[in-house]
Amino acid sequence: MNPKQTVCVYCASSSKVNKEYTDAAYTLGKLCAEKGIRCVFGSGKTGLMGALAKGVMENNGEIIGVIPEFMIEEGWGNEELTHVEVTPTMHRRKEIMAELANAAIAMPGGCGTLEELLEIITWKQLGLFSGPIIILNINNYYTPLITMLEQAIEQQFMREEHRAIWQVVDTPHKALEAIEENSLWSNNAREIAAL
Repeated sequence: MNPKQTVCVYCASSSKVNKEYTDAAYTLGKLCAEKGIRCVFGSGKTGLMGALAKGVMENNGEIIGVIPEFMIEEGWGNEELTHVEVTPTMHRRKEIMAELANAAIAMPGGCGTLEELLEIITWKQLGLFSGPIIILNINNYYTPLITMLEQAIEQQFMREEHRAIWQVVDTPHKALEAIEENSLWSNNAREIAAL
């Protein structure tokens, strides 16, 4: 994998989730560090976000946090990162995260994570993001959403070709393997974006 590879990781900040999820986040961070892959994420210090950052930093990796100013004021930011980018809004936060990355991995999360995942899928559908999007379906967390996406294709709200926008895996190791094996989305994406 290209040593300059930067992966945007979408994940939860909840500190109450099952340890299985935080362990997977730590493992993903550790693997990225070992492979020389830079991570960019939402800069949280708890939950999967905190575990991801810990996995990267404890293994001498590079991780960039992107966080809105109001979250800094609330004390939600993680200060133990390679670099922190502070934004004026949530919208700008997501924009910068996507701009910095050439691949995205969605780990389990709540509404914020779901929204980030669906937005990056939409951007790829429109040709605004060309990198691989990996849905890390730990413990079948994303299975209902994947079923919904399949239904959107079956009922022609999306095209058959759009199945290639994302890939589903169930371990951090497979997520990075999928990025290595994935090709860039076609520059002609807009031709199949609308029905």
